[in-house]
Amino acid sequence: MKRVLILCTGNSCRSQMAEGLWNQLGRGEWEAVSAGSKPSGYVHPLAIKAMNLIGVDLADARSKHVDEFDGVPFDLVVTVCDNAKESCPHFPNATRTLHWPFEDPAEFQGTESDVAAGFARVREEIAGRIAEFLREKHC
Repeated sequence: MKRVLILCTGNSCRSQMAEGLWNQLGRGEWEAVSAGSKPSGYVHPLAIKAMNLIGVDLADARSKHVDEFDGVPFDLVVTVCDNAKESCPHFPNATRTLHWPFEDPAEFQGTESDVAAGFARVREEIAGRIAEFLREKHC
């Protein structure tokens, strides 16, 4: 099984959604984990809700610090925000690193419905990027 580490600053939204999506889309061929350089200490409730809408349960997910994975070998490390790309340590145990920046849905403004729609949009952008990667690399 291949392993991917998905990094963001707070590990509350984008990286958490990406972890759940990668584990679902990887169909047992990938194990995904996520972490943050400055973990928020919680998973955003709207990220949990956005993932529940597509059948991915993040209820037991927790915000983790990147140091938890120091020395762990990964086939791939993906940063999903610019801050993480700049502030996260180099992973010498990673075969490959990629940077896929996505908007931070935690910063979206508007009605609760508008913000929830933003979370869903970012979720779908992440899912599309992961699916494209898996198609290209694992046909």
